Amino acid sequence: MFSRLNRILPVLLLTAVLVLAACGGPASQTDDEAGGKPTITIGSKNFTEQLLIGEMYALLLEEEGFPVNRSLNLGGTLVAHEALVAGEIDLYPEYTGTGLLNMLNLEVMKDHQEVYAAVKEGYQEQWDLVWLDPAPMNNTQAIAVTAETAEKYDMYTLSVMSEVAPELVMAAVPEFTERPDGLPGLQEVYGGFEFKEIKLVDYGIKYRALINGDADVTVAFGTDGEIAGYGLVVLEDDKGLWPPYQVAPVVRQDLLDQAPEVADILNRVQGLLTDDTMQALNWEVDGNQREYAEVAEEFLREQGLID
Repeated sequence: MFSRLNRILPVLLLTAVLVLAACGGPASQTDDEAGGKPTITIGSKNFTEQLLIGEMYALLLEEEGFPVNRSLNLGGTLVAHEALVAGEIDLYPEYTGTGLLNMLNLEVMKDHQEVYAAVKEGYQEQWDLVWLDPAPMNNTQAIAVTAETAEKYDMYTLSVMSEVAPELVMAAVPEFTERPDGLPGLQEVYGGFEFKEIKLVDYGIKYRALINGDADVTVAFGTDGEIAGYGLVVLEDDKGLWPPYQVAPVVRQDLLDQAPEVADILNRVQGLLTDDTMQALNWEVDGNQREYAEVAEEFLREQGLID
């Protein structure tokens, strides 16, 4: 019997190893051929800015010799977050305001540093996830108008728009009229905002309505490419209805335990991601119809971050 087991056990062990290899392990795995550096799986949500930034993170890590798997375009916030918590990915770009309101369910805060501190602490405590350096950019909800409309009404803040609204037609996506951080929030915080007319439009045509003169105002996000592409004016949220939405890499702690240098590598690009920069990069993809991977690589080369 024992001699039979001695013959069978090596076969069983080999089979188990092959099964485990086929099934895969955690997202980050040590790659001996890469000098012991772990293979890093990078995710992103499913819109242009996320694809651009996710690709930048991948290129920066590859430049330093890390094997990288790309799992970009995963879906919305919850999908990306759950993939990170489950270890299916090692990191992805997230926004401080999203972490604050959507994931931690905290109250709105106006100060950038307070928001960052809150999400950094909350993510570490709840999920053992680490927020790296936030970028200066702020992809917050916003209201945009053409330069001509802003000049006509001397309107550069939401406080002024709240008073001028009866003369303006707004192009709004349907949920904006119902969400507490949409039109109801504007009316509560600023008063007024009783528009002459509100036209409900799809996301894909909201800027077209503005440019074609079918509306005077539209909803936006602070780093939308169309803002730069069409020379639009984003009105200042002077009473702080919306929290800041700075982007940062959110990384699994176990990856940083294996390769702490990952933090410094990714942080190299963070300070360069301003509102103007992201608007321009987003427009290259959405307006000029270029591939996001090409735009991301070109930007990093221009900045001297990759060879």
